[in-house]
Amino acid sequence: MKNLKEIVDEIEKELDEKDTIREITLKSSRAVRRLSTSVILRTHRGEDVVELIETAKEEAIKLKGLLQEHPELYHAGFVENALQELCEASIILSILEDRPLPTPKELGVTNSAYLLGLGDVVGELRRFALEALRDDDVKKACNYLDIMEDIYTTLMRFDYPAAIVPLRRKQDIARSLVEKTRGEIAVAVRENALEKKMEELEKKL
Repeated sequence: MKNLKEIVDEIEKELDEKDTIREITLKSSRAVRRLSTSVILRTHRGEDVVELIETAKEEAIKLKGLLQEHPELYHAGFVENALQELCEASIILSILEDRPLPTPKELGVTNSAYLLGLGDVVGELRRFALEALRDDDVKKACNYLDIMEDIYTTLMRFDYPAAIVPLRRKQDIARSLVEKTRGEIAVAVRENALEKKMEELEKKL
């Protein structure tokens, strides 16, 4: 028992350090999520978000560096969720600006976080499609639907257990959103065609 105090002191020191890192990680993860969410919201308002997304990426890089020696925290749920939000925001921006999508390596995220973020992009694209329909821009809405379908098809390639990548729920939601959006666009197309026919008839009268 002579060395018990030394052993416990060392354990306590390491746990104190880990607890400090965890608190910093929580704060950093919240910042990444907040910034990424703000990017997504502002894209719908047509605002410039370049500086915002860069700040989010920088915070994510700092977060990754902080956790290099604490992989168990890096794979904690709150970190993965924050990186998932960053992926979603980055992918959406690339789509809107017609640029190549960022890779997981470029974003410094896990493959799981990237795929889960990609799944969430479908919901945001649906919002853009509905906004386009409200503006009577069926062509633009159809373009968003095409991208949604591409993403859904891509997600369905991954048939792995949830322990590897918990993607099943995202796949189900993506399928439902694609089907709903396809139906709404079909209705809009029919309505537009009917309006054109009515206009043609009115001109003939």
